[in-house]
Amino acid sequence: MGVHDPHNHHIHSGEHLIDAARESLTSAGEQWTNMRADIFEELARHERPASAYDIADNLSAKRGKRVAPNSVYRILDLFVANNLALRVESANAFLANSHPGCTHDCIFLVCDECGEATHLDNDEISQKVRGVAAAAKFAARRPIIEVRGLCNSCA
Repeated sequence: MGVHDPHNHHIHSGEHLIDAARESLTSAGEQWTNMRADIFEELARHERPASAYDIADNLSAKRGKRVAPNSVYRILDLFVANNLALRVESANAFLANSHPGCTHDCIFLVCDECGEATHLDNDEISQKVRGVAAAAKFAARRPIIEVRGLCNSCA
């Protein structure tokens, strides 16, 4: 196995990403409300991880009324739980998952200079991390690996 896992992802963007996210969430038995749609659309337009505060500020300006960050956090947590979004823990920020519904452990390369976070799938590394956790009698739910450094543009 190389850097990417062996199965094929259907990478979505733009309206196709929003449609795929809606389909994935509703097939999981959740509702696709106007607020959830607005938050996902705002998240999806960001190329770099966005905080709940960034999303709340942008939506407040767009809607002409205040959107509370704690409401945004709740919806982002729902998106993470349903694989519509990925959370960059060290930055307390989120990215839209370009292949909603496809479950992998998160491996991020996070640039300390520009904030870019590249998401990689590597099932070989993920399985090793899960194996180490299991050997320590720990039930891993959602392994997240973050490598901090400089991206190619900033290095």
